[in-house]
Amino acid sequence: MKPVVCLNRTLLATILMIVTLFGCNNEENPTIVSPDLSLKTSALGNIMTGEGGKTLYFFASDVAGDANCSGGCKDTWPVFYKETPTLSAGLKAADFATITRADGSKQTTYKGWPLYYYKNDAKAGDILGDKLGNVWMVAKAHYTVMIASRQLVGNDGKSYTFDTKEGTGSSLFLVDSVGHTLYAFAIDKNNKNNYTKADLSNNATWPIFETSAVAKDIPSVLNTGDFTTITAVGKTQLTYKGWPLYTFGPDQSIRGNTKGVSVPRPGVWPVVNFTSPVAPN
Repeated sequence: MKPVVCLNRTLLATILMIVTLFGCNNEENPTIVSPDLSLKTSALGNIMTGEGGKTLYFFASDVAGDANCSGGCKDTWPVFYKETPTLSAGLKAADFATITRADGSKQTTYKGWPLYYYKNDAKAGDILGDKLGNVWMVAKAHYTVMIASRQLVGNDGKSYTFDTKEGTGSSLFLVDSVGHTLYAFAIDKNNKNNYTKADLSNNATWPIFETSAVAKDIPSVLNTGDFTTITAVGKTQLTYKGWPLYTFGPDQSIRGNTKGVSVPRPGVWPVVNFTSPVAPN
């Protein structure tokens, strides 16, 4: 029986050696799993990418957090959806959510903005969809301001167009990174806030749009040279084409609300975009 015992011991040792070798090989060559969402460097700065490194986009018409690209639009701009996406460094799970679209399908959102691909981006790194129609923006982890496209509805419940007249039709306008509308004050001068009182007693109605630095991360349809900052009653206020920017308290921090366009009458607190005139001196 001794030869059998020796054989068994030899066989066991051989098996253990093989297992050890394979185990070491797996540790040295682990399977690399790419995150579902990543930040990648591009000509437009750090942008968000999905499957295969394909660029993701935001749509200006989705400012309210709903998905407005459907039908043929959805064929051109396929939605991104992953219930619980894995994330690369620089992205936070708290910024992502899932919405149910009108057709019943699901879509992933980032800071309330639904995410899309562009079908003509053939390979990773392509950014061909950026600024198409002035309403598509590459997805970034942070924008100082963004472009919205929506029917303007005043506090009086009436519909307005960008020229401050009553009428229907979507207008382009600036919002902050989470869809809060930005306004100018017609009485202001170039880089001069004429509204906010020294004691800030009226700041709750038209809060200064504060920023820590001059806008850098902006949609490429906008010109970075049109932005600067001023100091207004001790606060750093962003200006666009010389217009100090404000939000409107009665918009109640609701994405896409534009109640301020009719207060106290149309034209006093207009929204702004790349067609706005330079503020007067």
